[in-house]
Amino acid sequence: MPNPHPRFGNQKHSTSISTPSTMTSIHIPRAGGWLPQDPALLQKWLGKLVARIESRRSVAPLLPVLEEFKTLIETDATIFMLFNQMFHQIPHKPPYNNDPTGKPQVRSYEMMLQCFNEIIQTAPEFQADSGLVGFPINAIIDWPMGTPSGFAAFLNEKVNTQMAAMLDVWATYLQTPDSASVLNTDPEKGWFGAEAMAQEQMKDFDITYICDPEAIHKGFTSWDDFFTRQFRPNVRPVEAAEDDWVINNACESAPYNIQKNVGERDKFWIKGQPYSISHMFDQDPYYKQFIGGTVYQAFLSALCYHRWHSPVKGKVEKVLMVPGTYYSEARIAGFDEAAPNESQGYITEVATRALVFIQADNDDIGLMCFMAVGMAEVSSCDVLVKEGDRVEKGQQIGMFHFGGSTHCLIFRPGVQVLFQLPEAPGLNASVLPVNSAIAMVKPRILEEQKKA
Repeated sequence: MPNPHPRFGNQKHSTSISTPSTMTSIHIPRAGGWLPQDPALLQKWLGKLVARIESRRSVAPLLPVLEEFKTLIETDATIFMLFNQMFHQIPHKPPYNNDPTGKPQVRSYEMMLQCFNEIIQTAPEFQADSGLVGFPINAIIDWPMGTPSGFAAFLNEKVNTQMAAMLDVWATYLQTPDSASVLNTDPEKGWFGAEAMAQEQMKDFDITYICDPEAIHKGFTSWDDFFTRQFRPNVRPVEAAEDDWVINNACESAPYNIQKNVGERDKFWIKGQPYSISHMFDQDPYYKQFIGGTVYQAFLSALCYHRWHSPVKGKVEKVLMVPGTYYSEARIAGFDEAAPNESQGYITEVATRALVFIQADNDDIGLMCFMAVGMAEVSSCDVLVKEGDRVEKGQQIGMFHFGGSTHCLIFRPGVQVLFQLPEAPGLNASVLPVNSAIAMVKPRILEEQKKA
């Protein structure tokens, strides 16, 4: 399966909104800023997209990759049934049935494909008016993917193969010079406009990121080049660089969860979404060393830095790429208005992911694993190291293209990791700088176990 490159990340938010149809208050945590804090804004954005498509005198021809998708849906009996039922299973009542303008939601796979067709031929604008930053495809299928048929459809191997091909086409476009057109100073829609530059993560952009402030598009050659931008030297110094007892933050990310004594197999799809180590590692034999260990998970932000750095000093023992799903969310999340945010534990077992196993120089850490997890549009995991490479703490080891996602640090049993975080993990946690110290390891635990 090709490695598509698409998605976008932190704002800790909880919002109160009123919709025209219900006038009820809804509080939704918006971890990462992937979709708008206000669901009404999401429907406004989708309504504009549908209206633009319907205003044309004739139906726009689908790109070849979407014609293939249409053929798959219409020629596979099971997939045809699921892609019809998922739209019928959306409740025909507010807030699911209408956007704020009263227009119907996307109610067929034909309109879904037309919306996809529109999105993957463009680069994302800043979208100040809608609050939509990085999940346009997820926004289109937000309701249907939460239905029983949608859940089954987006776990289907054939569907995910076609999703991968579609996202790969989009990723290719986002690496072209044409995609840099949105890197402009339009006050509301430009990534260098006043609205965008007012965001906390974009402030002092010219002195924070490597760029040419005087050049067109600040010197970025494509949307992907902008989104994988790098910090200037010393902007994110490596804390405790020479202290092998300290574990550093691998990504510019907010702590989501810490779980100890993880099981070999667990019911990762239920409430609480426990980690299932054999499934996370796709049954790779290394998983047996991590049964009963510790998992630290954190999520990236839509507007932040999207490269990964080694949390320890050591040697790369293995790199494992695992193809997976793109739009599967935990059923217990229901109609997950926070997009995949509420399914972050679940997707560590099913989504596209990359695992980098590092043998730390500190024997009390030993073999540990960094796992990058792509979700929805962000399903590319670009690893920059290979087996046998030496890595220093804070060294770049890979990146997400077109966005971020979530990642895990995984430690073996007996490694007592003492996390030192400024606040409790969760959807409302704040972003911690990459390369900052997040934990220490209690020494001699492994040696004491060996002697026993």
